[in-house]
Amino acid sequence: MRRFTEERDWEQFHDPKSLLLALVGEVGELAELFQWLPAEHAAEEAHEEPLRARVGEEMADVLLYLVRLADVLDIDLAAVSRAKMERNALKHALPGGAPSRGAPQARLSD
Repeated sequence: MRRFTEERDWEQFHDPKSLLLALVGEVGELAELFQWLPAEHAAEEAHEEPLRARVGEEMADVLLYLVRLADVLDIDLAAVSRAKMERNALKHALPGGAPSRGAPQARLSD
């Protein structure tokens, strides 16, 4: 992403605020694809073309903006993701180590 940005002289536009707003815009475009789908059919329909391809494209846009934002802020996404999952595992430990069968009681990002 960095090289792609540098080759186009886009660094001047890639401040954290602008990247975050672009990221949010792409999340909105992804959400829009599901907005009016009935919840009970959303997963099935998302596996079928052409929706599947469109969802993939929007997910790629979200990922690319997130990666670029992390680069600009000098954040190692792999390292912070691992650390976050370790904290989540401790915070939301399963009693007796059994797999959870119920709905999550907290968001993944808690």
